[in-house]
Amino acid sequence: MKPLLLHGHERAITQIKYNREGDLLFSCAKDHTPNVWFSLNGERLGTFNGHNGAVWGIDVNWDSTRVITGAADNTCRIWDLETGTEITTISTENAVRSCGFSYSGKQIMYTTDKSMGFESSVYVFDLEAGKQLLGEDSLMKAQSSGNKITSAIWGPLDEYIITGHENGDLVKWDVLTGNQIQRVQEHKGTINDLQHYKDQSMFITASKDKTAKLFDTATFEHLKTYKTERPVNSAAISPIRDHVVLGGGQEAMDVTTTSARAGKFDARFFHLVFEDEFGRVKDHFGPINSVAFHPDGKSYSSGGEDGYARVHVFDPLFN
Repeated sequence: MKPLLLHGHERAITQIKYNREGDLLFSCAKDHTPNVWFSLNGERLGTFNGHNGAVWGIDVNWDSTRVITGAADNTCRIWDLETGTEITTISTENAVRSCGFSYSGKQIMYTTDKSMGFESSVYVFDLEAGKQLLGEDSLMKAQSSGNKITSAIWGPLDEYIITGHENGDLVKWDVLTGNQIQRVQEHKGTINDLQHYKDQSMFITASKDKTAKLFDTATFEHLKTYKTERPVNSAAISPIRDHVVLGGGQEAMDVTTTSARAGKFDARFFHLVFEDEFGRVKDHFGPINSVAFHPDGKSYSSGGEDGYARVHVFDPLFN
């Protein structure tokens, strides 16, 4: 399992994401330039130039024609994937922490940080409404009073949005009204990442409390827990096997005080049902900030604090 090393970022990678077909891999980092790569050979297809701050979130729509990015320069930008040109910029009150297209691709959502007197909020925009495309109006805005939203994903059928919070809360928001439908607190630390299973029937959380947890999407029932001895920054569910992969490590500020072996920067594989760890992959020279399975389940990628994205193809014997 010699990985493909994708080095197009000067600073720590914040998120990686595949498109629906899996032929493209998108990466964004604390530098200003999101990248898109061919996942098969690691060749860089292009960059999206325009942000002036760390880019925290990236997503691509269902038919791979548009890309959305959210950054610390208080903007959420939509790009044309084929040409890399910017279609529109939505200015925000605070840094954009996470963003995403709805399944239909006709709506987008993004969440903002809590700072400068503004509360952390989640917004939904209709891309077919001109005023909303310019950021002058929104389909929905909901404030998360008190607790910063740290991650967010769309629910099935675009009916609601699921957000993870700094205090470990999970909240379900109605897209039409902006009301909270449900709130649970199963984590004791910040939720760093949320990722769906392929049919969106369940999702996995990654938290600073050193666990990743599996939930039923419709009911928020807590199904499984995957325990480690370090903060978990990202977790993903295999689309073809009963496997989950976890990525994490120490806080970045503590990395220089310990050896790579002590830092525990491995990607760790757990059985989805039995919660047992059965494998580790050593690669990054710092914490892993984002992991993603290829849609065909035959490989996975990780993005780390070292600025590298790595694509690992599983042994064909097991595919």
